[in-house]
Amino acid sequence: MNNFAKVISEIREKKPIVYQITNTVTINDCANVTLAIGASPIMSFCEDELEDVLSFASALVINIGTMDKSMRKIVVKAGKIANKLGKPVILDPVGAGATQARKELVEKLLEKVKFAVIKGNVAEIKAIYGMKNESNRGVDSVESSDNIEEIAKELAIKYNCVIAATGKVDLVTDGKRVAKIENGDIVLGSVTGTGCMTGALIGSACGATEDYFTGAITMISTMGIAGEKAKLQGNGNGSFRQIIMDTVYQMNEEEFLNSAKIRVE
Repeated sequence: MNNFAKVISEIREKKPIVYQITNTVTINDCANVTLAIGASPIMSFCEDELEDVLSFASALVINIGTMDKSMRKIVVKAGKIANKLGKPVILDPVGAGATQARKELVEKLLEKVKFAVIKGNVAEIKAIYGMKNESNRGVDSVESSDNIEEIAKELAIKYNCVIAATGKVDLVTDGKRVAKIENGDIVLGSVTGTGCMTGALIGSACGATEDYFTGAITMISTMGIAGEKAKLQGNGNGSFRQIIMDTVYQMNEEEFLNSAKIRVE
């Protein structure tokens, strides 16, 4: 548990720069939660500055939530540049499998880019695995978590990365180790972009530590703790959103150790 908690201090000490090509619906919250955890965000869709930005960025987050033609081109190029420069790349495959265009983009990214972490809800992770997913409703996960541990482990081995599947019980694996995180509350689903913000947090951790497994677990648990506090203190999704952000900002090792519910197997 101390190793997880130390990730928070590492982020605050190193102040990693996290370049995010992300969902335009949630871009402001992603930037602010990055600042709240102690990292620095850069949000840009300019293809001409990819080389320059990635030369000094600590990590790259690719979130395909508001996918369009220009994003489909830029994310693959950005991922390849980040790989060349040795920068960790995090993929948030929002709505993977919901449309043919999203499926094709995710397939191309997986073919062309090496990822440090792939973070999605259960439906998105199953879509990547290639299972028929009739109940995948865009960005909402309504899929059963049956077999998700085996699926996530297979994907982690196949793509040599960390797979994080969020759900009622969040699961993170590097193909060998498996962590289950029981923090969180249903109120997280009433605030737009908490999944996207989790991706931004994971990018912040990966920019500060090379232990991507530990970093992903810590940040998913942090968002879960924020959801629990929002449930206790909030009155609606406006106050939920503020409490989530404030909780991340105030998070420290002691608070994390007192609140985290993590099992590693």
